[in-house]
Amino acid sequence: MNPKTPSDSRTVMTDLVLPSETNPLNNLFGGELLARMDRAASITARRHSRRVAVTASVNHVAFNRSVPLGSVVTLEAAISRTFRTSMEVYIDVWMEDRVSGERTKANEAIYTFVAVDETGKPTLVPPIVPETEIEKARFDGALRRKQLSLVLAGKMKPHDATELKALFV
Repeated sequence: MNPKTPSDSRTVMTDLVLPSETNPLNNLFGGELLARMDRAASITARRHSRRVAVTASVNHVAFNRSVPLGSVVTLEAAISRTFRTSMEVYIDVWMEDRVSGERTKANEAIYTFVAVDETGKPTLVPPIVPETEIEKARFDGALRRKQLSLVLAGKMKPHDATELKALFV
């Protein structure tokens, strides 16, 4: 399989926050944002693998800033690392000030998707080659995040988590 870069499958989705999508404080519902992030990540994973891609886990979500009614919200999703059949997708959420147009990073998330064949069986995905400094940092961090997840799930012994041990030794 030929390697790909994060830009090969990058997904950018821009939308407006409408009244029916807000809570009593007139901010975007967290669940609505999660759904948008899942769609963007799904498109990214499918573009990368050229297969149906299913959500395996939501590894991290940070609701750092509320997103007010009427805001323009842009989600930028890119593959941060691939493994055998899985892909880590990093999503940055930006909001645009209604008056000045200034963009501010509001939230971020990390999802894991698995590519599947026609029968639903996991299938191999192409490797990823990061290009920018942030892509390289996210690529390096993905292995630590995966090992931590496996250790917490009891699928890897802590002494086998070489990337995690390197942080403390």
